[in-house]
Amino acid sequence: MLNFNNICANQLIEAEAQSWDHILSYLRPSCIKCAIQLGIPDILHKNVNPIMSLSDLIAALPNLNPSKTTFIPILMRVLVDFGLFKYHQQQGDGYSLTSVGRLLVENDLSGKRSFFLFAQHPVVLNTASSVGDWLRDDLPTAFETAHGKSHWDYCGEEPEFNGVFNDAMAGDSRLISNLLITDCCAGVFEGLTSLVDIGGGTGAVAMAIAEAFPRLKCIVLDLPHVIGDRKGSGNLEFVAGSMFDKIPHANAILLKWILHNWDDEDCVKLLKKCKESIPSKKNGGKVIIIDIVMEDYCSNEHLVQSQHLMDLLMRITYASKERTEKEWEKLFLDAGFSGYKIITSLGLRSLIEIYP
Repeated sequence: MLNFNNICANQLIEAEAQSWDHILSYLRPSCIKCAIQLGIPDILHKNVNPIMSLSDLIAALPNLNPSKTTFIPILMRVLVDFGLFKYHQQQGDGYSLTSVGRLLVENDLSGKRSFFLFAQHPVVLNTASSVGDWLRDDLPTAFETAHGKSHWDYCGEEPEFNGVFNDAMAGDSRLISNLLITDCCAGVFEGLTSLVDIGGGTGAVAMAIAEAFPRLKCIVLDLPHVIGDRKGSGNLEFVAGSMFDKIPHANAILLKWILHNWDDEDCVKLLKKCKESIPSKKNGGKVIIIDIVMEDYCSNEHLVQSQHLMDLLMRITYASKERTEKEWEKLFLDAGFSGYKIITSLGLRSLIEIYP
């Protein structure tokens, strides 16, 4: 009986610990955002020595009110708990960047800094806090419940938010760009002479591909308010337009994190448009998709949880979803494609080649 009570007590304590973690978790992104705003990851990254003392760190912080200096070790303590920094007690109470903290350095190739700032934008946070209200109304997304219009309409009408969103997409594209031109994926572009990056935003991916493959003509297709006055040069071109209206003809079409923004009907419609714009499989035509394949190809617990949360985000923001391999296959067949191949080397996402 005593052992049973001990087990119950231990379970209760563990449950309470988890509940406190959930209760206080709202502070985690706020502290990380604060670190970015203060420039702490950048200061540690630029420091000559790998370990920086607390006093030197405080002295390097710009515009810090002198009365707030005593808060910095408190902030750093929780950021160490979050895994952003490492604390070196025996080396002068110093701090160093971890691999996670390195991802928040400005202009880091991972793009996580800009994506994190986008995720903490009030427009995005208001959408998340409106899920309960959305479940009781008849609007298609929680974004519309919170803001009265779709995400895409909001981007078109609000330049500040549109800029933050595009920065996040461009930051993420820097990571994908580097992966695409490495050995694990570079073979995807072999034999191609032209490629259209649909929804390519500010052109980060297309620029990297164009530079790595000088004989490959790259076209970025996106909406007019995204393209702006960008003209391109050399083997890179920007074209303003809707992907549902007309897609320039090319050997291949690239859809990076596009299809998960749309429901099945729109995805099939877009894939059919893509099929019309590429040659036959025999003549090298294909569509290259970078998107999540839910769970099937992901053994990392953190990535699986991120996939689940990304699926939730797509549903409340765009009335769309992430897809399993079977769901992807159905889209491809419904759009008239003959086959596909999945390359699982992009972490959270996979690269899928589909053939007409």
